[in-house]
Amino acid sequence: MTVRQILQQFWGYSTFRPMQEDVVNTVLARQDALVLMPTGGGKSICFQVPTLAMKGVCIVVTPLIALMKDQVEQLRRRGIPAAAIYSGMHYREIDTILDNCIYGNTKFLYVSPERLRTELVIERVKQMVVCLLAVDEAHCISAWGYDFRPPYLQIAEFRELIPDTPIIALTASATPDVQTDIQQKLALREPQVFRQTFARPNLSYSAMLEEHKEARMLRILQNVAGCAIIYVRSRKQTQQIAQWLVRQGVSADFYHAGLTTQQRTDKQDAWIQDRTRVMVATNAFGMGIDKPDVRVVIHLDVPDSLEAYYQEAGRAGRDGQKAYAVMLYTNGDLENLRYRTEQLYQPVDMLRRVYQALANYTAVPVGGGEFNSYDFDLSTFTNSFNLPPQETHYASKQLQLEGLIQLSENYFHPSRLAMVLDNRQLYEFQVMNPKFDPFLKLLLRMYGGELFTDFITISESALARAFMINQSEIVALLEQLHQRNVVIYEKQKDKPQLTFLTPRYDAPTLPINVQELNRRKELAMRKVQAAIIYTEHTTQCRTRLLQAYFGEKPGESCGICDNCIKKKKQLDGAASAVREQIRTYVALANGPGVSPKQLSHHFAQTDADTLAQTVKQMLAEEEIRYNKTGNLTLNLD
Repeated sequence: MTVRQILQQFWGYSTFRPMQEDVVNTVLARQDALVLMPTGGGKSICFQVPTLAMKGVCIVVTPLIALMKDQVEQLRRRGIPAAAIYSGMHYREIDTILDNCIYGNTKFLYVSPERLRTELVIERVKQMVVCLLAVDEAHCISAWGYDFRPPYLQIAEFRELIPDTPIIALTASATPDVQTDIQQKLALREPQVFRQTFARPNLSYSAMLEEHKEARMLRILQNVAGCAIIYVRSRKQTQQIAQWLVRQGVSADFYHAGLTTQQRTDKQDAWIQDRTRVMVATNAFGMGIDKPDVRVVIHLDVPDSLEAYYQEAGRAGRDGQKAYAVMLYTNGDLENLRYRTEQLYQPVDMLRRVYQALANYTAVPVGGGEFNSYDFDLSTFTNSFNLPPQETHYASKQLQLEGLIQLSENYFHPSRLAMVLDNRQLYEFQVMNPKFDPFLKLLLRMYGGELFTDFITISESALARAFMINQSEIVALLEQLHQRNVVIYEKQKDKPQLTFLTPRYDAPTLPINVQELNRRKELAMRKVQAAIIYTEHTTQCRTRLLQAYFGEKPGESCGICDNCIKKKKQLDGAASAVREQIRTYVALANGPGVSPKQLSHHFAQTDADTLAQTVKQMLAEEEIRYNKTGNLTLNLD
């Protein structure tokens, strides 16, 4: 089949969108490609269609499990065999999937970049016919990007297993620096670079300084029909705002990464099928979700970068119909954004202090410990060494980026707890089950009322110390409460592991690349500043601002963003005044009339464009006309 026949059979489209067919033909010619397309631009078709025209399997590297599952499900619905490998799957299931890629008819294998480094995948890939390596969300490979993910750096090394296989790298938002970095880090070979304009002619951008965000948000939802996404920064906010909207009569739900997999699936399905109109979510929601008819995206918090904002706002209007992207902010929001970004990059003294404490915690001597792993509990660690938890967390992440330590995934996903019962139901349970009463009171004392509204990170070891029993007994109590549907207890699967990647240094001589550290911080602050400038700008077309940021030569003003509309109103007001002045001036000289030169001279202080457009409009409406001598006179007919 030809690629157009494949497009028609599996997707139901008779023609490609602009640029898609060029990308498809480049892949079929076995050339590397970098594709920059806005959210909703049809990036997936660029690698899915040519794969179906080739022999073998396409390995798709993507960072999010939700995105993998969504794309695999979409392909299967079209009758295309696809599979994904992600954390939590049984070894035997992974084994079967890889066997099907070798001996079966699987056409797409979705994996995370971390999975490419496992021995099982490496050995099986050597036996596969891999026709294409697709790297989605390719900006993640760049330290200049907004979502840097170090395992992406190993993709070029992985490619050595399949040296004759072309790579297609895809992203929706990348500045010129990031584009260059993607090509270098993936070791692309003379890649064809495809750029689609960052302008979205159907999407109206706005940013509003607003102290009463909820009231303004409600007015927007009342004025714009159709489904919506509300983005906020914290998990707690998602639930609070969704509940507030429901009380106002709006069909709404909340979504964040702290929910169980089943809860996230149920909520997402209800929204996609229009049983829920508004989803209030953190940025965990949206990526890879194919819902074209979102009419409005509202941000109640300013994102850390324009890359992130463009991705999230771009989920509106993917069907090409008029849609709105609105940012609501206060001056305090902008100051908090600067402060929070500063906090992410701890000073070198803090890094040395945390490193020394890690050495003491694990009792590793100077020069020892290389590649040794140790059980690690953040709460116990910070309490033992009187360290501030948040700063310690950020310092630990920086020590990882420096290549000094490695923390297992479980460090970033500790045990979590949420209360199922409300206050009244919990009281009744305590009365009926007095043996649990002291422990439940301890939970409320340690973690407070947030247990009723959100998943809270807990430490079994801290609870054990406070309750003066063994940690295993704490786990047993939590599991019993979970079985009785009093709480939802998501237990950490294994103890977090801390691994020293080098022989342990003496903390004062720790080899920290201060220059690189400062560069990363400076880059983050530049991105924040760009987001703030965009937010506060009151005159420039917002589409043009975004185009300039992403290195695209700005085109015509969009005419539909808040700044363009405000400018149009100002021009309309000015044109109305000029129109009256022209009428008066021409009326006074109505006998011989006024020559264009006289008119121009008389209105020398008036904006030339406004004058020209007003005269043109008056002529079109026959309010004035040219007489036989070429002068302008009032039309008295």
